[in-house]
Amino acid sequence: MCTAFLAVLGGCSNDALDTSTPTKALDAIAEMVTSGHPEGLPQMIEIKARDVTFDDGVTEASAISDVKGKASDMLAQLWRVSTKIKARFPKELADEGSKAVDAGVEKAREFGFDYRWLAKQVLGDPFGFLAQQRTRVTAEDMGDGTAAILIDDEPAFGGLLTMVETPEGWRINVPVEAIRSNEYWPDTRHEWAVIASMMLGIENSLNDFESEIDNGKIRSLREAGERVGRLVGESVVVQSVIYAMMKRDDGATKTPATP
Repeated sequence: MCTAFLAVLGGCSNDALDTSTPTKALDAIAEMVTSGHPEGLPQMIEIKARDVTFDDGVTEASAISDVKGKASDMLAQLWRVSTKIKARFPKELADEGSKAVDAGVEKAREFGFDYRWLAKQVLGDPFGFLAQQRTRVTAEDMGDGTAAILIDDEPAFGGLLTMVETPEGWRINVPVEAIRSNEYWPDTRHEWAVIASMMLGIENSLNDFESEIDNGKIRSLREAGERVGRLVGESVVVQSVIYAMMKRDDGATKTPATP
């Protein structure tokens, strides 16, 4: 997934995108997608870090920044792969009832994936829903440095999803204080590192998949969905197992943090 979290978006800097109001920030998110720069999306997410430093000298803010950087690179690679899939299989993607991907569905379910959905939505148009839903999403400035996100004039996810004003502009706010108690929220240096490794693993799998496309090994949309599902799925499963084992550990693998 641009390791410094991309100050430059392929010739379009984030500074050039106006995020001075909640509404303009939502427009900026849509613009990143429509202009082909989804790698900028992670920077539109605000994750408040604790003022702590781990034993290796890395701060939580730095660990979060690393995750965002890896996610940025991964999204850029996903966009490149999507572009090639659209160019290689336009007719199959256009056919909503494409039989070309049906054969992979049953096999996919063995691994928990529906490759028809994976190939058409994730590979064919991975960010389209963001642009498509823009007209339904609005923001209401609360006047206190926060804003409510509304979908069809109703609070998004029961009011959990909000926006916050930062020195860089308005950002989507992750309610860290509300979800930190969740057992899966990363709490240590090593846990954040595993999340970053997961992003890197997905990017590397997409790199391998792109090479197979370029070499002509992928001959249909079905094959594309099946192959990328296996490559990415295997990577995610491995990292998820590692992460789950770390979270089950009562503390042996946790790196103490100091204020």
